[in-house]
Amino acid sequence: MRLLSVNAGRPEAVDHTDAPAGLTGIDKRPVEGSIHVSDPGPKGTGGSGLAGDAVCDLRHHGGSDQAVYAFAREDLDGWERELGRPLANGAFGENLTTAGLDVSGARIGERWRIGPALVLEVTSGRIPCRTFAGHLDERRWVRRFTQAAAPGAYLRVIEPGEIGAGDPVEIVHRPDHDVTVRMEFLASTTRRELLPELLAAGDALHPETLRAALKYTGKPAADS
Repeated sequence: MRLLSVNAGRPEAVDHTDAPAGLTGIDKRPVEGSIHVSDPGPKGTGGSGLAGDAVCDLRHHGGSDQAVYAFAREDLDGWERELGRPLANGAFGENLTTAGLDVSGARIGERWRIGPALVLEVTSGRIPCRTFAGHLDERRWVRRFTQAAAPGAYLRVIEPGEIGAGDPVEIVHRPDHDVTVRMEFLASTTRRELLPELLAAGDALHPETLRAALKYTGKPAADS
């Protein structure tokens, strides 16, 4: 398992976003050399965990629990065949393009060491939005991406560090529950009846998902 590329984006004005000032950083490109990754701070004020990477809509993106977004090269290859066009690393707005790692099959709370120091923890899947659809310029993209249920994973930073293309990825902790990114994504989108099952992942869940699961089951947030 290894890191094929580390991808970062700059603010760009587009007409397919509702973000303030019409800016997005979704067009991410591989960067050369190493890049520092750290906790960006709470959602609403913190952006990307990658130094120099733009997150323009802090209402919905970025922050500690969505500090880094990873997507498997194998899934990009599948979409290349589906869409009939090449997709470069970073094409889905991911910060990390991986090889040999089942990103959407990772368990919530699973921890990855990348390079010598960085440790990340899986929190949730990526929910497609209008900006993503406009960036890909594919018809019914939100629906198609949702139906595929291979959303890639958001991660929080447990231990900061420098990473670069070619770094090994090691799973250093795998929780004993069965709540995967794919399950969390389905529960958050098309199969709400799965929400109670997510509670097995506990506080490792993205806080918004945890609140949704508690509300669905009628449990008070204090139980979390």
